Amino acid sequence: MTESNGQDGNRHPPSRLSHGHHGHGHDHDRHDGHGHEHRHGVAALGPAADDALVSARGVTVERDGRALLENIDLDIGPNEIVTVIGPNGAGKSTLVRALLGLIPTTRGTVLRRSGLVVGYAPQRFDVDRAMPITVERFLRLGAAADDVRVRSSLREVGASRVAGQQIANLSGGELQRVILARALLRDPHLLVLDEPVRGVDYAGEAELYELIGTLRDAHKLGVLLVSHDLHVVMAKSDRVVCINRHVCCSGIPHTVARDPEYVRLFGEDAARAFAVYHHEHDHRHDLAGEAEPAATRGETAPKRPGE
Repeated sequence: MTESNGQDGNRHPPSRLSHGHHGHGHDHDRHDGHGHEHRHGVAALGPAADDALVSARGVTVERDGRALLENIDLDIGPNEIVTVIGPNGAGKSTLVRALLGLIPTTRGTVLRRSGLVVGYAPQRFDVDRAMPITVERFLRLGAAADDVRVRSSLREVGASRVAGQQIANLSGGELQRVILARALLRDPHLLVLDEPVRGVDYAGEAELYELIGTLRDAHKLGVLLVSHDLHVVMAKSDRVVCINRHVCCSGIPHTVARDPEYVRLFGEDAARAFAVYHHEHDHRHDLAGEAEPAATRGETAPKRPGE
């Protein structure tokens, strides 16, 4: 594993990690009856798992004296889909950057498997419509990929037909597939998708979720997916982690495929791609985003979006 530790974010020599798969999405014994693991005021996870692709322990990121992330613990394993949700400004993209070593941590440790290759699909990808460039040419930019690999990658994400099109003319769903194809060209161990369904309708969202699940199964990838939705998530997520600067709660999503209301809303095929995540928090956040135990107000924590 390689390590990023402390304020400078420097990488240190590989270290052997011990202990079991603490905090892994399949360790349901630590969850309550709702499939949640309460984090506020609860002891942190144990040492990082031996087989984790990326692990965070006590990660805090501060900027101008303000905490963007506080004491985050997280493991992402191979062949696992972890979905991170939270309100705007919760620190989701900051967490992604810290895990990838793109920004330094103020405190805490990020461990990455030695030789880890990451395929990253950013939240925003602005296309200059004045610059003529085809999809195939775009995929070859900065990548050691010949025509065969480029076409194979496009075929795998279901985007072969747009290979010769101008990238500026693609729809939102087509562009997301092309960005996925570019990430796959790296032969990654970990796929990091920052709001991959942003700007895509429900039908396109369902198709992308199915595609991500298929890619995970085919390549045995770890997947870190940041979702813009606080409740409706990818059904194949092994674990959902809700953050609002710190980890508010984590657990497993519940399928909507058999719920007639969701079937009516999404259609039978699309409904299988979605799941609902039910929040169970033991705290709330004030207007400044500070965590406040519900007990201080003589009440139980409300189940509401944004926490």
